[in-house]
Order: sequence, then structure tokens, then C-alpha cells
Amino acid sequence: MGPKAKTPAAPKAKKAPSKGTTKAVEAKKKVVRGERTTHKKKVRTSVHFFRPSTLKLARNPKYPRKSAPKRDKLDAFSIIKHPLTTESAMKKIEDTNTLVFIVNLRANKNQIAQAVYKLYNIRVQKVNTLVTPLHEKKAYVRLAADYDALDVANKIGII
Repeated sequence: MGPKAKTPAAPKAKKAPSKGTTKAVEAKKKVVRGERTTHKKKVRTSVHFFRPSTLKLARNPKYPRKSAPKRDKLDAFSIIKHPLTTESAMKKIEDTNTLVFIVNLRANKNQIAQAVYKLYNIRVQKVNTLVTPLHEKKAYVRLAADYDALDVANKIGII
């Protein structure tokens, strides 16, 4: 006797998918397939090609390239070398509420104003600078209205 022949089972009836699920399936297919649009050719009006600008991320180094940070060589004490005590400087003190200093050649007006505040604790209204023929920088520091240059000069030891 040979093997028994299997009788074909009746095919199972498939459930008709609901309208919502068919829409969802269609939407999924479209997302997977992607948009099918034709790529428009860019019209170039110049003979030169400039590389398009791309995203520039901020640097995020794994380790610092220098073992120690650079020391600030222009601190308040190296910016202001000494006050000037000439007759013209004294006249400035009396007439225009201005102190005169010889300062570092590389110092700018903001640095000079901050150094004066740090060393002598006086607010500065304005700083004028010039480089002398002797290659020194002279700073005319105009004090704020609530400070008297004569008192400050006495305190510093100019007079």
C-alpha cells in the first residue's frame, strides 16, 4: 500500500481589509518608495563654478594641542610703565583732569583704561594715545567727572 493521498483542503477565505488599513498600507508603500519626481536641471548663468557652501561644524578636539594655555603677557602692571611728571603733564592734571602715563607700545586704549581702573581704582572717561619720537607710547587718561586728578596724583605719588 502506497502513501495516502491528501485530500485538498478548502481554501480559507481571506478577510477583506478595511478601508483604513488599505490607506495606511498605500501610504507606507509611498514612503518606502520615495517621491518620484523628475530632477530639474539647474540653469548655470556663469562660466565659473563655485563650490557650494556646506555645514561648518564647530571644532571639537579630542585633546588640547597645547599642554598649557598661553600666559597673558600684557597684564595691568606691564601695560602702565610709569606716570609722567613733566610740567606739561602737571598742567594737564590741573586744567583738564587728565593723568599722563608712559605705557606699553602694544597696549590699546581699552587695555589702558582697564589697567588704570585695576591699579588705581578710578573710572576713566577717555584715553588718548600717541607714540613719541623716542618710540614710547604716551597715554592721556581723562578721568571721570566724579574723580579729581589732583587727588589721584597725590595718592599715586606723582606730586
